[in-house]
Amino acid sequence: MKYLIAGLGNPGHEYELTRHNIGFLVLDRLADVHQAPFSTGRLVDKTELKYKGRQIHLIKPNTYMNLSGKAIAYWLQELKIPKENLLIIVDDLALPFGTLRLRTKGSSAGHNGLKNIELVLGGQDYARLRFGIGNAYAKGQQVDFVLSNFLPQEFEALPTFMDKASEMIFSFCTTGAERTMAQFNQ
Repeated sequence: MKYLIAGLGNPGHEYELTRHNIGFLVLDRLADVHQAPFSTGRLVDKTELKYKGRQIHLIKPNTYMNLSGKAIAYWLQELKIPKENLLIIVDDLALPFGTLRLRTKGSSAGHNGLKNIELVLGGQDYARLRFGIGNAYAKGQQVDFVLSNFLPQEFEALPTFMDKASEMIFSFCTTGAERTMAQFNQ
């Protein structure tokens, strides 16, 4: 069984540790723990690991957040992975910092990366792991907030939440979305 796990973010050093890049950060941590270094491929940085008989492909689109769908569609087709074996890791303003929530479908909730994926894949029926980044910003400052770095206390807590996200990724790949949601959703 093959799975495609896509972490959303923006390429470039200036975005590296921003809230909007939590998808990249989760996959970086997962790859580091499993000693699976990323290499550059078409439209993405990618790596692969094996877990309990599953072949798990991790990709970080380098198309920038708002055009993530192109890279994801390409790799789904290239690797011949069905859409039900796709999981998107994405930041979510509507969830408190560190809250993790898996969904098998749903709206983009205004997230431009998810909007593009919906457009390219032709619908909202794909799994996404929403990683809460909080919403401590003043009116009209949403863009500045998502493109800002985590606060020191948040940064200190991130590894614990990223490890839980990794557990959820492996659960998704081994026991499926429904059981993962029942076990992990807060």
